[in-house]
Amino acid sequence: MSWISQNVRPKDQIEKIKRKASKKPSLLEDDEELEERKEEPDKYKTRKRKEERMEEDKQLEIKQENEMKKLENFLFGSLYSPVEFGKQDDEESSALFFTDRSANSVLSVYENNAEFSESTDDEGVRQRKPVWVDEQEEKIKWAQLDLQSRTYSSDDGDSNIENGPAGPALARGYKDIEGIDDILRTNEDLVVKSSAKLLPGLLEYSRLVNANAEDPSSGPINSIDRKRNKIQSIFLEDCPVRKASFVPDGSQVIAAGRRKFFYSFDLVKAEVDKIGPLTGREERSLEVFEVSPDSKTIAFVGNEGYILLVSSKTKQLIGTLKMNGTVRSLAFANNGRHLLSYGGDGHAYHWDLGTRACFHKAIDEGCINGSALYTSLNGDLFAAGSDNGIVNIYNIEEFLGGKRKRIKTIKNLTTKVDFMKFNNDAQILAISSTMKKNSPKLFHVPSFTVFSNWPPPNQTLHYLRCLDFSPGGGFMAVGNAAGK
Repeated sequence: MSWISQNVRPKDQIEKIKRKASKKPSLLEDDEELEERKEEPDKYKTRKRKEERMEEDKQLEIKQENEMKKLENFLFGSLYSPVEFGKQDDEESSALFFTDRSANSVLSVYENNAEFSESTDDEGVRQRKPVWVDEQEEKIKWAQLDLQSRTYSSDDGDSNIENGPAGPALARGYKDIEGIDDILRTNEDLVVKSSAKLLPGLLEYSRLVNANAEDPSSGPINSIDRKRNKIQSIFLEDCPVRKASFVPDGSQVIAAGRRKFFYSFDLVKAEVDKIGPLTGREERSLEVFEVSPDSKTIAFVGNEGYILLVSSKTKQLIGTLKMNGTVRSLAFANNGRHLLSYGGDGHAYHWDLGTRACFHKAIDEGCINGSALYTSLNGDLFAAGSDNGIVNIYNIEEFLGGKRKRIKTIKNLTTKVDFMKFNNDAQILAISSTMKKNSPKLFHVPSFTVFSNWPPPNQTLHYLRCLDFSPGGGFMAVGNAAGK
């Protein structure tokens, strides 16, 4: 049997009474406080004031923190306590908007219009459908996922698969590129297509319209250089041009004749400068010259076996070289660092332009008087022609190493060899003489044979005065004494 009281208080009132009782100080505490007040009244007052001040500071700090959070929620949304629409706290006003930090839950702007999707995830949580979808955002999202899903592989270990690419990188084979400025200064072709192998025997070709058909020349064509379309015509009244050549960087044209001076045409400034006579020299003709592949030096054939070196920038004489015999022909090698000379004594000289010294000299077999010399663009071969029409082809490395044996001897010409040209990949060697009509021959270097259908049997090329190949090797131009 149990007693039931009718005056039982509610549970919340009982808890309030307990809290008040716990807050009341005990008698023992009161006695201790009285003793402290009696013994040290000043100390007690100071400590009491300090505690009150600390309590006030703490309350003020809490209040400021609440105000700051409220302001941040007002400006940036519910950063600290995201509030759903329709579920606001009584003490604080609701945020104007909120930041959705969940990838699996999407809140509707209007609570009444929110619809739940039928599909659920693994945990069984139902997801809401978005009110609208931004297509641009979806594209960016898929693009980022596509970038992250790519795999990177590298033989040298430059790529980092775990961390992803650190930033923009140069393509393989283009790291630490040197000479970018030099590339941008030139107008030469930057992309060279790989050439196909030519077959010996018959050469497939077709004749095009004459390059100067619109403006024919009344005199012989003495020089051709491999540029494309006509831009401008220049008339040099006091100098019949025997040779004109572009500087490889395309900045100027050098023109000379049987005069003690020469001309330089600046293509950038469109100015023509007359240079010469050269200081300390008495040459009456500067018609034979060569320009170095690095566009730094112009080498002129001088008198009594002298070779004159002139700077292409300052147009000043920077040095001379001396052969034993007369100089007939010049050719640069090793990207302009070496110079080959050939002349009346039948010897081929190799010069180092850095030291201005001859480091190799050897006789051309079967040659009495040398007349023409030319090196291939790849620097592997050079050809030497003589007055009796004989052309010898040598490998430069073997020739410098002491092996003077020629690779091939061409005996298709019976008169003096005046000029020779290799095409861009050294598969064809063109040789010709100015003393006979239809004299040019095209020699297939890999097979050491001559193309049998050149020159054209039904066409007359007249007396050739010059010849050159296009940079890609697909075209060949010839100039004759008839001005065509």
